[in-house]
Amino acid sequence: MMTGSIACYKACHVVSRLVQNNCDVQVVASPSALKFVGNATLEGLTGKPVISDMYAMGNVMDHIHLMRWADVILVAPATANFINKAAQGVGDDLLQTLFLAHDFKKPFLVAPAMNTSMYLHPVTQKSLTALKEMGVQILDTASGILACGEEGWGKLLEPDLILKMTLEALHKPAQDTAVASVAPKSSALSKVKILITAGGTQEPIDTVRVISNLSSGRTGIALAEYMTQMGFDVTLLQAHASPKTEHVTRRDQFVSFATLDEKMKHYLSTEDFTHVIHAAAVSDYSVDHIEVDGQSFRPFEVKKVSSDADKMSIHLKRNHKIVDRLKDYSKNKDLKVIAFKLTSHATPEQRTRAVEKLFANSHADFVVHNDLSEIDIVNRTHKFTLFNHEGFVACENLDQLTSELIRVVLPKDSL
Repeated sequence: MMTGSIACYKACHVVSRLVQNNCDVQVVASPSALKFVGNATLEGLTGKPVISDMYAMGNVMDHIHLMRWADVILVAPATANFINKAAQGVGDDLLQTLFLAHDFKKPFLVAPAMNTSMYLHPVTQKSLTALKEMGVQILDTASGILACGEEGWGKLLEPDLILKMTLEALHKPAQDTAVASVAPKSSALSKVKILITAGGTQEPIDTVRVISNLSSGRTGIALAEYMTQMGFDVTLLQAHASPKTEHVTRRDQFVSFATLDEKMKHYLSTEDFTHVIHAAAVSDYSVDHIEVDGQSFRPFEVKKVSSDADKMSIHLKRNHKIVDRLKDYSKNKDLKVIAFKLTSHATPEQRTRAVEKLFANSHADFVVHNDLSEIDIVNRTHKFTLFNHEGFVACENLDQLTSELIRVVLPKDSL
């Protein structure tokens, strides 16, 4: 089913890919959806006329027949209008009537698409929660550039991810489809308490200058925002220089290796976190002392090294690996650790060795690897590989990684 949104063009790609996967697809489109894409396009993709008018001759029983015929129902894109009406049980058009005729032994998938303000509106969030509790699978939105020109949540998931989730729902046993693959029952959420780190450390030279890295923290922040919106209890520990966000359960900041280490030890030793997603880029070295024209200083002992100095040497000291100590810090001895590993233009063999070394030293449960050569900073696209001790899952973008990590943190009794 398609509702009226500029994202209808993405849904056409999903329809095409479903047909290529030997699915028999029938498009039901609202009149508003047909303002964005035409009947000819959709009929050409499916080989079937588009159904739109509930009262068209010969179609008055479609709301019953179609729901008996379909093995899986996908609403993409789903507008705020559709979502809020469905949650209230309003049946004033064909699409809403189809939902009211739905047999919940079959999967019903909803992929929202709308402006950030509409998506985060309390009414919409309440409606999404109500639909999840009914057993509807919400293919929750991504963060990115929206059609209105703003940036934020509400962007329709990428077509390949929607395709993957739809095919997964199609092949699940009927009793398993009442719970969303990325949206747990609300009763399970209280069991999951996640600490997420994001951004790069800054190691002080004097009160002005620092040694840092290129990490923006956007990946960790996006994960924290998404998981908060899903309903998990999330604490985001982010770098002072990373983009600020208010869309998380709780937020704290760090600057240097020392402050990050101190705060992680405090949080983990005093609270019962179930998971840590350690995405921060942590400095391997901090400044021990500097020498300026033959004089030695500790960081902050000199407010600002004069630009008139002829020679300055920086002496570094090695830091311990915070990720290796997380399980020791933790009050919860069953803490699950998801560690991140960045390599730079590494060969496949070098990447494998780096991941294996991280597993061995940190005893992490999962490792997310990415390589600098596969990061497009301008377009903010990353490729990730999620490893466990048995194998890996390749993720073409952050949306796919987020979906996989949701599965990782969900309690088993919610699946």
